[in-house]
Amino acid sequence: MWSYHPDLLAKPVPRYTSYPTAMEFAEDVGADDYARALDAVEPATPVSLYVHIPFCESICWYCGCNTGAAGRKQRLDDYLTALRSEIALVAKRLGGRGRVSRIAFGGGSPNAIAPVELVRLLDLLLTVFDAHRPDVSIELDPRGFSPEWALVLAAAHVTRVSLGIQTFAPHVQQAIGRIQPLSHIERVVAALRLRDINAINFDLMYGLPGQELADVESTIDEALALAPSRIAFFGYAHLPQMIARQRRIDASRLPDQRLRFEQAELGYRRLTAAGYLPVGFDHFARPDDSLALAAREGRVNRNFQGFTEDAAPILLGFGASAISKFPDLIVQNEKRSGSYRDLVGGGRLTAVRGVRVEAGEQRRARHIRDLLCNGRAHLSFDELAPARSALTDFERRGIVEWDGDALVIRDHGLPYARHVAARFDRIRGDIRPI
Repeated sequence: MWSYHPDLLAKPVPRYTSYPTAMEFAEDVGADDYARALDAVEPATPVSLYVHIPFCESICWYCGCNTGAAGRKQRLDDYLTALRSEIALVAKRLGGRGRVSRIAFGGGSPNAIAPVELVRLLDLLLTVFDAHRPDVSIELDPRGFSPEWALVLAAAHVTRVSLGIQTFAPHVQQAIGRIQPLSHIERVVAALRLRDINAINFDLMYGLPGQELADVESTIDEALALAPSRIAFFGYAHLPQMIARQRRIDASRLPDQRLRFEQAELGYRRLTAAGYLPVGFDHFARPDDSLALAAREGRVNRNFQGFTEDAAPILLGFGASAISKFPDLIVQNEKRSGSYRDLVGGGRLTAVRGVRVEAGEQRRARHIRDLLCNGRAHLSFDELAPARSALTDFERRGIVEWDGDALVIRDHGLPYARHVAARFDRIRGDIRPI
């Protein structure tokens, strides 16, 4: 049973898909820093690639992604031309150094483009980078899925598919502008498995407008009946001041803090009882899945796609708003598609903002990652005393405990993992020195 601490839950904290977070990105870091980082990559260094497709067939009201409608064919074609040019530009700069082990397509919805365009992009990546049978994953909007897509994904050796489900409750789907009947999801899953694509993730959400505990439970029942290999169970973040499309959501129908907590706890309890291994604070994997194996061995990492077994120290992001990450640098591409195309058209790298990560910040990043991914972080001698002092309240509440030099998040303290990790944040926390 989780402990309910409303004062902690009321305090917003980052999701820490990176540290430093995107809030710390500044425009004094950009293309020149990115070029130097690419030049410094050593031969055979493991590298992961992320390709961002910022388009969807229709825009869901809850979505916080950098995406727009894919209705204008010329706009989509122009973007894909620029994307291919950026890939070629970065590959030339890298000069064959770095060995690509993973390729991920995200968005938006990568299946907002034609299947043949995905094949062209993947062929280009495999041609210009040192990549031999990498792990290839893709995010899909089930509403735009067809049997042709299953055939193309299988032919392209895609190894993992993530489906945006969110909820199976029809009235909640209506409230967020995403109508997709259970019968359609069943057909999508069957089509993928027919082509031997069995590594399937479901994205589910709680905290949605009009969503009750019974809706969460029935959605989990229906998800479990389809037996995906992974389930990500996220809380909806309502930020209408920042995300204009969310203004279409009736905020008066959003679950209150207590109900959100109960929904999250219900999801955790039902999924673990069904045999899924909890990974971090919002991912769940079947015991035979590679993410579950990584969790058992303490190898889970965290990046902009969430919890992952990807251990590559370098992530190269392509497309508008995509983020690239090196041990000492994080950079983000231009967000606006038009400006992004202009930069690529001028033969320039498209990174326009970011942050340099010096040694102290790298140590903080490791502690934050270890707490979120593995539930414990080992501290150095000079970090122990200030950390113990700063975390006294968490220890008193039973959220954390100490095992020698290791700070451990207790099982019933899991909902507050990010709050504990935030105490190591140089800006939001108070643990000194690091």
